[in-house]
Amino acid sequence: MGKTNWKRVFLGGLLAGVVLFVLGNIAWVIYLGKPWSAATEALGHPYPSRAIVFQLVVGILAVWLYSAIRPRYGAGVKTAVIAGVAFWIMSALFANISLGYGGLFPVSLLVIESLTSLFLYVVATLAGAWVYKEQE
Repeated sequence: MGKTNWKRVFLGGLLAGVVLFVLGNIAWVIYLGKPWSAATEALGHPYPSRAIVFQLVVGILAVWLYSAIRPRYGAGVKTAVIAGVAFWIMSALFANISLGYGGLFPVSLLVIESLTSLFLYVVATLAGAWVYKEQE
């Protein structure tokens, strides 16, 4: 079992974060922006800006998860997909379920956002995993 290469976790995570930010903003412009803005304004709060720092941290954490499960599942696409799905479940899916359960947001919006974030997390984790290597 190899040791975690923190430099590659960081570099892969930055790439994953940039992928999340770019693809997330494309989804925001095309179909998520208007319904989310309307839903938050109905609650009396404007939607906060999409900060790249948050996306970079998410990318680093997703690649760290990939590096952590890689010794058990092996290097490659399958492990990156597993890491992306696991990270999505722990972060986006549970958050959206709690928002839906509380009745704060329309369920249809949360389903669309959940499916979008699943795609984004898997693609971003794949990108970050491509950079990650245990040995320099």
